[in-house]
Amino acid sequence: MKLIKTFSLILVLMLCVGCNNLTDNQDKGHAENVISNSPNIILFVSDDHGTDALGSYGNPIIKTPNLDKLASEGVRFTNAYCTSASCAASRSVILSGQFGHATGSYGHVHDYHHFSTFDGVQSLSNRLSDAGYLTARIGKYHVAPEAVYLFDEVLEADPRNTVEMANASKNVINANKPFFLYFCTDDPHRGHPFNPDPWDAPNTFGNKEGGYAGVEQIVYDPKDVLVPDFLPDTKESREEIAQYYQSVSRIDQGFGKLMEHLKDAGKLDTTIVFYISDNGMAFPGAKTTVYEPGIKLPCIIKDPTKPKGGIVNDARISWVDLTPTILDMANVSFNADEFHGKSFKDIIYEEKVEGWDKIYASHTFHEITMYYPMRVVIDGDYKLIWNIAYRLDYPFASDLWAASTWQAIYRNDEEYFGKRTVKDYMFRPEFELFNLTKDPSESINLAENDTYRETLESMKAKMKDFQLKTKDPWLIMWDHDSSLQGTGVNL
Repeated sequence: MKLIKTFSLILVLMLCVGCNNLTDNQDKGHAENVISNSPNIILFVSDDHGTDALGSYGNPIIKTPNLDKLASEGVRFTNAYCTSASCAASRSVILSGQFGHATGSYGHVHDYHHFSTFDGVQSLSNRLSDAGYLTARIGKYHVAPEAVYLFDEVLEADPRNTVEMANASKNVINANKPFFLYFCTDDPHRGHPFNPDPWDAPNTFGNKEGGYAGVEQIVYDPKDVLVPDFLPDTKESREEIAQYYQSVSRIDQGFGKLMEHLKDAGKLDTTIVFYISDNGMAFPGAKTTVYEPGIKLPCIIKDPTKPKGGIVNDARISWVDLTPTILDMANVSFNADEFHGKSFKDIIYEEKVEGWDKIYASHTFHEITMYYPMRVVIDGDYKLIWNIAYRLDYPFASDLWAASTWQAIYRNDEEYFGKRTVKDYMFRPEFELFNLTKDPSESINLAENDTYRETLESMKAKMKDFQLKTKDPWLIMWDHDSSLQGTGVNL
């Protein structure tokens, strides 16, 4: 009798294990079926590239033929925004669909800064892997922890050589199932050393004597570059911008090589391509600020299933929208309430779009020594910046402080840095209100103008609502509003 009972128990256990294996296999099969007809997706992210340095965005000097071709065949957004003009903070938003103030991604990950996303966050790469995609990353990572931002494959190449990066991606491109390739360059970020010797030497922006294997060196004459109006038109600025342009042209060549590999694999018609940057150019007045040069960025998308290209879309979209949009395009189901952004899949190829005129931005740290939280709402013509720590000097990133572009002004005790006085750049008011249509340079602060009192209060209300909905801890800075604060007691 005991033998029969024992045999019966073993049989039941075997059946249970078999059922579990069957369920696992069914789940895997379901995931593979879900994505069998889904597109490949490439998310190409450059490092510190503004709209100022692309031919398709109106720069007649810089040579970016491959990215310009992408724009002519796809869609170029003219109002695309990151949420924080800082590398790590911005990338966490790109890959999570949530603002950094809600995920713990307040600033830089590397070295002693050590900000990190909360463990419970589900990232884009993890979601796509779970759905059956092959996910791979190459180049700059700059997010943590790896368990949150996990990829099936990590490819190795020099992140300053985008041609080498493209070549290293061939096996992923030739995979026998849909892939998601997260392709992140180090260009055109400033290069080491950040402190030049002599002080007025331009930063290299990753350029080097002799260049990079497989990459044509495209050199620019400083007298020919275009100096944005937020920068001083000085010898130092022009020399640094020329180096920046050279780095951007290297990106373009690598992008072209990546498209060649797609074509050779026969996957140009089945691959959606995104080109974006994490934040604006690495110059004072852009990177680490929430002014337009810091957060208004290139965004070019090509969906080969769409018959028409060369579209210019003026909808306001944000990097917090990217994760839900890519999941939507990949046919991966998700709960929209899990994200702070929303999918813009259905309006990508629309030339006239209504209802896409509002975005938010949220910056807290760059380096850990740079505490200067700012919150932004843009709605219609108006933009409100709340400088929460306005009593502090505006902090400098270490590489931007050492930049000859800044030092030429600082050492010579110049009054102006571009259109702003040095004093106004260093010491911000609590609120800055701009009419972006009439004042695209953000040089006229309307916050203290009684004529705009009603507009200011309306924009403040929208900002508070945004902070409440996204569980921003800095909501407490409005009249000590502690509605989001915990008890401090573990129950």
